[in-house]
Amino acid sequence: MSSFLKLKRLRFYPWLSSLLILLIVVIVYGWALRGLKLDFELLRSSWPYITDFITRLFPPDWKVLDIAVKALIETVQMSLWGTTIGAILSVPIAIASASNIAPRWLRSLANLLQNTVRSVPSIILGLIFVAATGLGAPAGTLALGIYTIGYLAKFYQQAIEAVDPRSLESLQVIGASKLQIAQYGILPQVLPLGLGYTFWMFEYNIRAASVLGVVGAGGIGFQLKSYIDGFEYTKATTMMLVLLVVVTVIDAFSSQLRHRLDSM
Repeated sequence: MSSFLKLKRLRFYPWLSSLLILLIVVIVYGWALRGLKLDFELLRSSWPYITDFITRLFPPDWKVLDIAVKALIETVQMSLWGTTIGAILSVPIAIASASNIAPRWLRSLANLLQNTVRSVPSIILGLIFVAATGLGAPAGTLALGIYTIGYLAKFYQQAIEAVDPRSLESLQVIGASKLQIAQYGILPQVLPLGLGYTFWMFEYNIRAASVLGVVGAGGIGFQLKSYIDGFEYTKATTMMLVLLVVVTVIDAFSSQLRHRLDSM
């Protein structure tokens, strides 16, 4: 009889826990929807304005194609240097944040630094460096470099913490030094993941660089904002299409590269 009751409880409790989880999810989403204060009638009546704006974007004005290409090259250059600077600075922060390497006090400081950088929007970083260096690509490059740290440091940290501890223990048993453990135990496992994350961040920074142009931090975003402010929507469309083509090409290339790195 007691075994029958235990079996019944085992069947009942999973259903109860699933029901509670579902109830919590519904409550949370209901709370979030209430906070949005959506006016569905207003959304329904706004479609004519949306379609009117979209029709103004076409056809693209290909006369500004050369300007779009030059601005896009500057955007890629900003992203390349910004990602590189951020990646180099992220490595020591990630090592200091990893729970399987660094002491607790150092991890707390490094994680606080990561969280602080991530909490600052890229637009604010752009404004800070525009104030420091003036309008143009240098401000955008520095802003991207700092912005990159907030994400790559966390990605690198997770890659280090995912290292198989048995391989490190094996190296310790045979008397390997800390440098040798890092070189032969940690680096081979972290490098493919780290490179994959870095390429993903480079691709993402091209889009982020276009946003930074809104505050005058160079790149295609600066031209895009100028055309929209001047109601030259067809020229803005040309900028967006050129950006779409380049982002798609880079995404395809980086995806293939990440797959090869993952297979390593």
